[in-house]
Amino acid sequence: MNDTSDQALSPQDCLVMLMIAVSVSDQTVRTSELIKIESQVNTLPIFGTYDIDRITLMSKMVYDLFAEEDGLDALFGLVQDNMPEKLNETAYALCCDVAAADGSIRVGELRLLEEIRDELNIDRLHAGAIERGARARHMTV
Repeated sequence: MNDTSDQALSPQDCLVMLMIAVSVSDQTVRTSELIKIESQVNTLPIFGTYDIDRITLMSKMVYDLFAEEDGLDALFGLVQDNMPEKLNETAYALCCDVAAADGSIRVGELRLLEEIRDELNIDRLHAGAIERGARARHMTV
């Protein structure tokens, strides 16, 4: 990794990149998903000192990675190198919330969530609880 932007990634950058990856995974970035990402960055304690303007840079990085053949593997490599393991469940929860933000989870999002769950070694029982929580938070009448 000679690229200095790779070395400058914070754990929060990794969380944002994963959320963006979920948003673009079904080929359509929905306004509700972008609002969810921005809202989570604006309100959650993990992002208390995060510069929200970095979302644009992280978006560009995700788009650039996804344009490459092994982009998803590269994204996971960056996450593993720059995010502590103790944030894995947090990352998965944030990604589930983004996927559920528009009221339905599409096939591309489901596949990516499964890959994220596997890549981050999220226990099946914990993953189910996280998924159910996201579903409950995004329920409509």
